[in-house]
Amino acid sequence: MEFTTIEQNGVKVTIVANDEKIITDIQSALDLLATVDYETGANRIILNKDTVDDSFFVLSSGLAGDVLQKFITYHVKVAIYGDYSKYTSKPLKDFIYESNRGNDIFFVSTKAQAVEKLINAR
Repeated sequence: MEFTTIEQNGVKVTIVANDEKIITDIQSALDLLATVDYETGANRIILNKDTVDDSFFVLSSGLAGDVLQKFITYHVKVAIYGDYSKYTSKPLKDFIYESNRGNDIFFVSTKAQAVEKLINAR
């Protein structure tokens, strides 16, 4: 796992890169939160969609809700970037839409959009 930390206007954002899945269950998400905090001190994390297990995007699996609740509980904002066009589930599209309306969880197309969202999130 490789971390790149950006700091703008006093806000630290860490971009996490990896060739393998990083988030596969609740424990892997907690491990990521702890590692990023320890190594970078950032509480805003950017992930490529490809590093998140596919079951995350099947809402009935419960993984997305459980993982994102951990991010909220530990006051960590997250942006996941990538191509979401292959997903046709209306509940997932609604979930993404509602998440993007908030200030803690974002699903965007590009890394640049992810950085912008997290730098500007309140």
